[in-house]
Amino acid sequence: MRLFHWIFVICLLNACQPKASVDLNSLSHIPTSDAVGAARMPDTIAAISAPFPTINLRKPTFPARSISIEDRGLKKGQLATGLIQQAIDELSASGGGKVIIPSGKWNTGRISLKSNVNLYLSEGAKLYFSGEIKDYLPVVFTRNEGIELMSLGACIYANGQENIAVTGKGKLVGPAEGSVRERIMTHDVIENVVALDKPVKERVYDGNNEGFIFPPMFIAPINCTNVLIEGISLERTAFWNIVPQYCDRVIIRGVTINSIGIPRGDGIDIESSKNVLVEYCTLRTGDDCLAMKAGRGWDGLRVNKPTENVVVRYCLAEKGHGGITIGSETAGVIRNLYVHDCVFNNEGNGIRFKTRRPRGGGGEKLYYERIRMNVGETALRWDMLGSAVHVGAAADRSTKIAVNKLTPHFKDIQIKDLIIENASQFVRIDGIPESPLENVMIRNVQSNSEKLFEATDARNIQLTNALLKSKDDTLHGLNIKNIGFEGVQFDIPTKKILFDMPDVEDEHAISLKNISY
Repeated sequence: MRLFHWIFVICLLNACQPKASVDLNSLSHIPTSDAVGAARMPDTIAAISAPFPTINLRKPTFPARSISIEDRGLKKGQLATGLIQQAIDELSASGGGKVIIPSGKWNTGRISLKSNVNLYLSEGAKLYFSGEIKDYLPVVFTRNEGIELMSLGACIYANGQENIAVTGKGKLVGPAEGSVRERIMTHDVIENVVALDKPVKERVYDGNNEGFIFPPMFIAPINCTNVLIEGISLERTAFWNIVPQYCDRVIIRGVTINSIGIPRGDGIDIESSKNVLVEYCTLRTGDDCLAMKAGRGWDGLRVNKPTENVVVRYCLAEKGHGGITIGSETAGVIRNLYVHDCVFNNEGNGIRFKTRRPRGGGGEKLYYERIRMNVGETALRWDMLGSAVHVGAAADRSTKIAVNKLTPHFKDIQIKDLIIENASQFVRIDGIPESPLENVMIRNVQSNSEKLFEATDARNIQLTNALLKSKDDTLHGLNIKNIGFEGVQFDIPTKKILFDMPDVEDEHAISLKNISY
């Protein structure tokens, strides 16, 4: 009966409402796909502005000295690891410079960047990384899926270095086969595998005795300052592609990534790092195109390093699970993120916020502006509970759990100037009963979706100045408070909005102002 009660109330509200006046002039400034991405990268970095204080990021500079690996007598087809590493070490010891990978095909194992060195891939250079575990040993300190351990690290790795770069117009190619791919840990979730009660140096996964490994990321500096990754292309990664971890002052620009068909093949993941600029990148990935991460569960809380002060702009996400995603590793908190002037095409979800009940931390002060998307699933998606595969009974919202140190949150989010050309659903919110989604402002939206709006465990969600076209006429809510639609024009077949809110007693839980059809 309560559904019919709400249908009656909403019908009365609809009859009494003044017509919406929707002004979408600001949407004319939203870029199209031909205006963003790696092909549009300018030579210089424009001034950075954001809704929070930012620093003036500059590219690191390097001495004029250079070493070409070809000059060291290396022949094409040989494993170049030793000569590349020797050149990097020599230049760093003498004050820095550029290590040049010339045009052609070169084979290598793990490379460790050192301070004041730019690894430069000439146009036509293809650097192929080995598929054998032995070429990534000894193990190094790294973080995998938000947990610290000792394993293969990354194809291009650095720890505790400053003023480092990977630049040029060449290409990095990950391993096609070999023990690196055959021995990846896939049999369980990482929390059930890594012994968190051991010191990090004893969490060793080197593949010995036919054991498994945690696969190398493509480029993953850790504890580094002043990092530049520019112009290069990456394809066929074994795991996440570009992952600065615990880094400060990072610039990633003009990068092209292709990891289609590779599970967990994230494009660019910013992990527990600060003062980061990502711009003019083109991404086609087997998982999330862009993601912000900050550690996982108890280990993430122990480390307690946020991802903060990040600007993402002028990027083109052409295919992937999500255009830009927060999480699901959120323990250290993601805050002060500004994403603007981006295009997300052929994605699963457009803008996604994901965590899990025992992940900890969360996200706050997140800003999105001038974004165009065409997605197969949900345009704006909050997924906070997680799945039973990862968290068992905690994935069921009816399971009672008291607020504790591992309870995550999402709050204080602003999204404006948004064109959703196609989506299966406009908004879907799955909050947590003990930690509802809070304080979200969405305004200036033009959307075309199969379904409209569904919210569970949410507070203070406001949508203003929007044109919503859909085949759906029902807004769904469960455990919601202060959900507002103001200045919204609904283009729906029935010309009448209905509400399905089976548990809501308070008629002020949702408000409609200046609604039209």
